[in-house]
Amino acid sequence: MVGFVRDVGVDLGAVNTLIYVEGRGVVVNEPSVVALDRPSGRVVAVGSEAYRMLGRTPEHIVATRPLRGGVIVDFTATAAMLRELMARAMPHRFGLRPRAVVCVPPGLTTVERRAVVEAAQAAGAGKVYLVEEPVAAALGAGLNIHEPGGHMVVDIGGGTTDIAVLSLGGIVHAVSARVGGDTFDEAIVRFVKQRYNVLIGERTAEEAKRAIGTAIPVPGDERHYTVRGRDLVTGLPRTLRLTPAELHEALEEPLLHVVAAIRGALERVPPELAADILTRGVLLTGGGSLLGGMDRLVSERTGLAVVRPQEPLLSVALGTGRALSMLDRLESVLIAG
Repeated sequence: MVGFVRDVGVDLGAVNTLIYVEGRGVVVNEPSVVALDRPSGRVVAVGSEAYRMLGRTPEHIVATRPLRGGVIVDFTATAAMLRELMARAMPHRFGLRPRAVVCVPPGLTTVERRAVVEAAQAAGAGKVYLVEEPVAAALGAGLNIHEPGGHMVVDIGGGTTDIAVLSLGGIVHAVSARVGGDTFDEAIVRFVKQRYNVLIGERTAEEAKRAIGTAIPVPGDERHYTVRGRDLVTGLPRTLRLTPAELHEALEEPLLHVVAAIRGALERVPPELAADILTRGVLLTGGGSLLGGMDRLVSERTGLAVVRPQEPLLSVALGTGRALSMLDRLESVLIAG
């Protein structure tokens, strides 16, 4: 802590943004959505309030997700959103600028990393360090990444599935696949459109996924979830009852991409570390890991045990907190902005 300001960790996700404040823990967990007034550019709402506006705004207001696939697609909106959320996390900064550890997916270009650093600085941060999301997830789950043994982390987020093999405090291999919770939602929207000629919103698809989505079909599962959309033939509102089997069919293709990315990463692991992973299993975290049967799917397709932390949604944010306390020991995996 410097003066009156505490350092912060930021899990800047495509679906949710979480902020960890030194000594206080995770104090902000809000949807990564911002609503702006078009003519003036003024921020109308951020987080949950803006999320409720998605698809419901008048012409002069735009509600948007400024991050897609782990990448900032709207710098101005991202900076505005982050500025507001950091103000909520630390309302009494007295103009001081905290150090910040911000998570990014593996494989970002220099330009994309610079955009993240500049957005954090525009939001009020001072010195900014970037850490790849699987590293933060491992730290947040309590793994000792400095020991001479392999750990494999799979973080299924909103925009990306980030996979890393860690050993001796460094990254042996890391890859980021542009498939995650958003891809699942888009697949459900596409399935309903093709099967029923009905257009539903991504928010509706997300709610259905959370309610009855499954990575493994369960025989005899008689649950259903009611969605409402617009009939593309008549143009009128229409109500549908989706089943878990239908959602599994919708999600099958993106789930195959997730499994293929994990298997591809395993094929590039040195033999000694592969033996460690066989013994320890895979740490599965992120919001996408909560999809019904996801741990079982990964285990069946890789032959490895799967471990999930107690709070998979918070692992990355908690990991930024641990990173703040050990910056000097993480020189090999931190990128100073």
